[in-house]
Amino acid sequence: MRGVETARTAGTTDTAGTARGTLPGLASAHPLGERLPAVYAEDELAQRFVSGLDVVLAPLFNVLDCLEAYFTPSLAPEDFVDWLADWVGPELDGSEPLEARRRAVASAVALHRLRGTVEGLARTVRQAFGARPEIVESGGAVWSARPLGPFPGHPVASLLVRLTVPEPERVDRYRLHAVVAAARPAHLPFTVEVLPSDPAGPAGPARPTDSSPPSLPPSPLPEGH
Repeated sequence: MRGVETARTAGTTDTAGTARGTLPGLASAHPLGERLPAVYAEDELAQRFVSGLDVVLAPLFNVLDCLEAYFTPSLAPEDFVDWLADWVGPELDGSEPLEARRRAVASAVALHRLRGTVEGLARTVRQAFGARPEIVESGGAVWSARPLGPFPGHPVASLLVRLTVPEPERVDRYRLHAVVAAARPAHLPFTVEVLPSDPAGPAGPARPTDSSPPSLPPSPLPEGH
């Protein structure tokens, strides 16, 4: 499909990455010469003059013909993907590769619907760091055929997010802290841990490589809670 190819390749011609460029050899879908009055139909100078304008207008017509591709994260040009990200607010820090940004933009709305849930938090962390975390929370649910049974969970609200990855030292813990802070239930204080994925390596059982950064202690309860 020519239109989809153009959505991917009609990229930028400036270093700032904010302008749509021309495509050599792209024919206009609506040549101006065919729309001139009959008196100019055989006029070579007039036809050559407006053909120069066709070169400028052809990318515009082509963009409009495949406009839906620009709003499809998997097809949109790179700078347009970043613009779409401003619309939907995915958890990005700007260092992610293009394909990761495409996936983040495509899934942002669905993740917003899950914000504040265990599944939403797990998906958000996995999207940002490539691994699904273990989530331990203080809440609980239980049923009993007898009244006055023990309450489930822990009386003090808390949340622990434990991320297990092959190379813990490469994880930006400040970034992890920020991602969890944005996606957690708003009323829960939390801590984060990063562990190696092979705890039984040659050096013996491994310990957590780090917890919440020293300058970022567990988030306190908001005022009024």
